[in-house]
Amino acid sequence: MNPPFTIQKRVEFGDTDMAGIAYFPNFFRYMETAETDLLHTLGISVSWKEGDTRYGFPRVSVSCDYKSPARFEDILDIRVIVEEIGRKSIRYRFEFFRQEQPIAVGKITTVFCRNDANHQMISCEIPHWLREKLQPHLEGDNNNSHT
Repeated sequence: MNPPFTIQKRVEFGDTDMAGIAYFPNFFRYMETAETDLLHTLGISVSWKEGDTRYGFPRVSVSCDYKSPARFEDILDIRVIVEEIGRKSIRYRFEFFRQEQPIAVGKITTVFCRNDANHQMISCEIPHWLREKLQPHLEGDNNNSHT
């Protein structure tokens, strides 16, 4: 496995509550930003169009466990780990740190989908080219990928 893809995010004033602590739902925005940045480095997006077909990764499960508060102007390191590449789904783990102090751990599960002619989302098998791009970010010995 490559070192985890990492971004930095400053906690902005508007991200905090009256106590100056990052409001909990903002961690979900931070995770989505980190996922999008990872995909962009691979030449992919979370949503794109080919011809008349739109492809994307809607979320089917999200969670976040908080260990320590993040405060206004903290710089967070957000590590993105691909935990599993299933037949149709991808599960990510996001590890939040402030100067190596654990802040939170979040997870997102997405499903690869396309829109049909009636604009209905249909789950699809993850194409081989997409698996290959994500594979270097897969955690562990890469044996938990379903091909």
